[in-house]
Amino acid sequence: MINRPVTQTTTPTSSTKQYDAHVNPNGILGKDDFMKLMLIELQYQDPTQPMDTEKILTQTSELASLEASDNTRKSLEELSKTLALSQQFSILSAIGKTASLGNDTIHHTQGESSSFDLYFPYDAKGGSITIKDNDGNVVKTIDFADKEKGVYSFEWNGVDNNGNVVDDGIYHVESSYYDSDGNSRHTAVGTYPIDSVRFEGGKALVKLGSNYIPLESIKEVF
Repeated sequence: MINRPVTQTTTPTSSTKQYDAHVNPNGILGKDDFMKLMLIELQYQDPTQPMDTEKILTQTSELASLEASDNTRKSLEELSKTLALSQQFSILSAIGKTASLGNDTIHHTQGESSSFDLYFPYDAKGGSITIKDNDGNVVKTIDFADKEKGVYSFEWNGVDNNGNVVDDGIYHVESSYYDSDGNSRHTAVGTYPIDSVRFEGGKALVKLGSNYIPLESIKEVF
């Protein structure tokens, strides 16, 4: 009978696993790690065969390059933050101007009332609001009395001109009216003056009508 040698395998202990997981969790060496390695290499080099000058200069150059790269990265990060903040605060100059969301629609839920805002850039001497479906068909016409220049809230009960309850869907809302000089004017949902700007979590919100809208939702300022 031949006795075969038994090969023993060892597995990492819990302490070893903890060391591996926490010493360098990302597996990336920074400039400080690089310096430590070079100093240890110099400390334990063979006195009879010291590291030559060319090799020391090469490693020193690599360390300098690594540090410069790290500094450049940090500078770019700071510049990016500064530009983002500058862009957000630049919207303050738009207060008082008019902004467009790029659409004139509201989302209506069947059986419920839908509210919406309309901005009249001129005094309105009476007029009407027209609500259309996505096919361009007039669903509801709402008349209103004289209104001064400004933003006004309206409510639609979800009933069409024939008294029928309309379905869920997207509806287009616009208005035609006459100003004080008798000129025909037109306005629609989605276009309002910028009343104020609010910052939340590093993001700019602008007040359009009765709501605060994220800056990125604005399509045009004029």
